[in-house]
Amino acid sequence: MASVTSLTASVHQRLADALSAALPEAGAADPLLRRSDRADFQANGILALAKKAKANPRELAATVLDALPANDVIKDVEVSGPGFLNITIADKAIIETLAARAADDRLGVPFQQDAGTTVIDYAQPNVAKEMHVGHLRSAVIGAAMVEILEFTGEKVVRRHHIGDWGTQFGMLIQYLLEHPHELDHEGGKVDGEAAMSSLNRLYKASRALFDSDEEFKARSRDRVVALQAGDAETIALWQRFVDESKIYFYSVFNKLDMQIDDPDVVGESGYNDMLEETCRILEESGVAVRSEGALCVFFDDVLGPDGNKVPLIVKKSNGGYGYAATDLSAIRDRVQNLKASTLLYVVDARQSLHFKMVFETARRAGWLNEDVKAHQLAFGTVLGKDGKPFKTREGETVRLVDLLDEAIDRATSVVREKAEKVGLAEEEIVENGVYVGIGAVKYADLSTSAVRDYKFDLDQMVSLNGDTSVYLQYAYARIRSIFGKAGDRRPLAHPELELAPAERALGLHLDQFGETLAEVASSYEPHKLAAYLYQLASLYTTFYDQCPVVKPAPAPEVAENRLFLCDLTARTLHQGMALLGIRTPEKL
Repeated sequence: MASVTSLTASVHQRLADALSAALPEAGAADPLLRRSDRADFQANGILALAKKAKANPRELAATVLDALPANDVIKDVEVSGPGFLNITIADKAIIETLAARAADDRLGVPFQQDAGTTVIDYAQPNVAKEMHVGHLRSAVIGAAMVEILEFTGEKVVRRHHIGDWGTQFGMLIQYLLEHPHELDHEGGKVDGEAAMSSLNRLYKASRALFDSDEEFKARSRDRVVALQAGDAETIALWQRFVDESKIYFYSVFNKLDMQIDDPDVVGESGYNDMLEETCRILEESGVAVRSEGALCVFFDDVLGPDGNKVPLIVKKSNGGYGYAATDLSAIRDRVQNLKASTLLYVVDARQSLHFKMVFETARRAGWLNEDVKAHQLAFGTVLGKDGKPFKTREGETVRLVDLLDEAIDRATSVVREKAEKVGLAEEEIVENGVYVGIGAVKYADLSTSAVRDYKFDLDQMVSLNGDTSVYLQYAYARIRSIFGKAGDRRPLAHPELELAPAERALGLHLDQFGETLAEVASSYEPHKLAAYLYQLASLYTTFYDQCPVVKPAPAPEVAENRLFLCDLTARTLHQGMALLGIRTPEKL
């Protein structure tokens, strides 16, 4: 089905046409339309136009009103203050527009054909290392942006740039070579916890030996050389670490209710064959220059404390490659082979300077240009209740799996308290506890502007009150329960009815779903979708309190129209939460 024109867009176009008719010399004019607490919308654009034309704004506003043709969307327009237009939408237009949305599986949200290809780099754990709370935000924010971009029409290629290369593997591989059964598992099959346990044990043992035994240290360094040279035995042992780590990674992502597919995991090692060519291209083109034996790129606006330019080191003086060489090779691959039009990096804000320099280097090399953009979706730090970086009581970094398990346990307790009232079986309590717990963690992250730090407070996250996923999930479940009490009444739009204030407010907000998604997709700000959904649930709560749906029973057509609003609200909540990666249980 074709997308549905929103009421905002419809009113905007009518006002723009009336402005052009009233002031032809202004050309295409923007009425600067926004929602208002004085009416449904307010148009503020006349003030600037009047100033430019040296006209009286109130007189120009009156001329615009005269040029506004009669229509079935706008019920009333009045001039306010120095020339604002306060606009009220017709009740009939609200319901008819919502009915068109309800008739579409996509709720009338446009699907942009040939929108482009975005390669999104997110969820980047390190091989042979445990995932901790610092890995949470990249995974959650990245997964939400994947869903939102795909829903709006973008072709999305996922890339998980795992840390699977580097000097530390010399130590690990050498130890495994000398202790060949350290990664063996009884029975052959292994779960994520067992895999991580083996890796942790091996890492600690190899590190202890590396620090205490000079001969082992020397053998480990030789093993790095063998790894970089592609020695078959060394590569085979390295692959065991990668495979064991993936078992663990996937178990954590599965707990997060995220699907990670093997072909999308392309770690640092995936670009090894491109590194030398990347360096050669940069040096031959003059983008990079030799400085004290290293291959560097310099920037006028990146200075150190001493006032000297700080370079991006692409190749070290000892011949080793820096992170920049890998990141620039990845850009080449994503642009030239994956045909990306946008590169989106969901990476910690503390790496912003690195990516600023990498992107600028890629622009100078011609890999980024007017047709291919790169953007870092930078995110802040997860803090504890004390406002400091989230640590255990012992001062250790919090294991991600422990954090998720605690969230699920806490949420299951909340669900169990309500279980008898709604008739949940034990199996449903356990399942909903997972949905609520994981949803709480995701929503707390996604409802905060990504670049800001946020406090991890499980008590608040699983609260039924306030801006939490549980509040939204509960609103959805409450709507679904209404249909079990509605008897033979069915949701049906009745455009002929006069709407109550709470119905109007809910209807106008429902109509903004598509516009909200378009803004979120273009600005990479999933917190705006979370804010939209929270406001939707809040407006529904007011509607539910003020507009009886089942008891006391209103007139049949009023009941049908309110059930229609309930149904569309539920579908919008369900779709919006799904785009954030959060489940909406039918009973809660």
